[in-house]
Amino acid sequence: MKTSNLAIVFTDIKGFTARTSQQTYEENQRMLRVHDALLTPVFKAFGGRPIKTIGDSFLVVFDSPTQAVLCGVAIQDRLWDYNRRVAEAEQIHVRVAVNMGEVRVERGDVFGEPVNIAARVEGLADAGEVLFTEAVYLSMNKAEVPSQEHGVHELKGIPEKVRVYRVPPGGYRLASEPQLERPADSPPFGGIALSRLADLPAPEPAQLAATGELIAHLGAAASSLASVAKSQARSLSQRGAGLLADLRRRVAALPKSARLAGLGLIAALALAGAGWWLFGGDPIERTISRGDFNAAKAEIKKLEDGPRKSYLEGRLHEEKREFERAASDYYDSAKAGERKGFRRLIRMTENSACSARTAAALTLGLLGDRSAAGALRDLSKSEFADENKADSNVFGQIFGCKSRQVAVGALEKLEKDSQ
Repeated sequence: MKTSNLAIVFTDIKGFTARTSQQTYEENQRMLRVHDALLTPVFKAFGGRPIKTIGDSFLVVFDSPTQAVLCGVAIQDRLWDYNRRVAEAEQIHVRVAVNMGEVRVERGDVFGEPVNIAARVEGLADAGEVLFTEAVYLSMNKAEVPSQEHGVHELKGIPEKVRVYRVPPGGYRLASEPQLERPADSPPFGGIALSRLADLPAPEPAQLAATGELIAHLGAAASSLASVAKSQARSLSQRGAGLLADLRRRVAALPKSARLAGLGLIAALALAGAGWWLFGGDPIERTISRGDFNAAKAEIKKLEDGPRKSYLEGRLHEEKREFERAASDYYDSAKAGERKGFRRLIRMTENSACSARTAAALTLGLLGDRSAAGALRDLSKSEFADENKADSNVFGQIFGCKSRQVAVGALEKLEKDSQ
């Protein structure tokens, strides 16, 4: 088991659940794309490594507690700059919380009480705030980050009280200077951290939206290219070329300052697609995707019991539309540390088949992983046709799909378990 002493950063959008219920699906997706385009380059600039992103939430780890807090401060100033350029309905306000401690590192994820404390402290934060624990305060460079006590708090599920600090807003001119009165037209933290990122462009709304759309299209194209690669090389060449041509047209329509990044993403996508075809992917999973179920089943039988075997059994059952069995297999693999099983359950919450969504929601509730909350919230507010039929008449209420209700129950269980 590998452990590491890391700074843990949690962020989320204040009022996200209420906001999504008032917007269309397309508006919600656009908001999240802009949100990601605003925050991701700041994480990278301060040395952060994103671990999870579910809906409106980020979990990011840093080697340096000072860099982690400065990153949170830079995010708030960057969002202030963005929000003043857009209408109130399009503004994005986030909460940031930082904790420090020894965590267990497994398969690209982090676990342990420091993660739970960071999540709880985030719940104390208000929009625009950066809160951090005493563990961070004692470890960070206090000459670089102003601080102010926020009090000692009892946190759900944490046996001891935790002392919390905040970065007070102010018109800082020097890193070591105390809080000053902030001029009206300046960022809340005076650019104390954002000014270090001289090459980070101002967050122009139109460019962010266009870049977000491109990234979303690249993601869809990557999935499509992977699907093509599972069939045959000739098909890959023909359809892959068409996808890349479409992407080039989209890049040409971007603002000039964003075109170079777009072209770089296309090149990376082309290399990734070729590499996947030549070297990538689990060979048994590729066999399943080709629809050769008997061959896949025979290969899975040869494997030793464990998370990989459970995951591949789940993939086989999912492809055969045996969703309840697939969810059970993914549960076993996720409990044994196979993160891919958890991610497949998240994807199943978006499946058009009621039985897939219902089984996934129930299983995510049983797993008790708080990072599933975003997907379950989305499902609880979904507009699938079979869900609407369930509300239409008495027969629908008896026999109709109930995946939304199951998602609500799973969310309640997650909250109860975390108390």
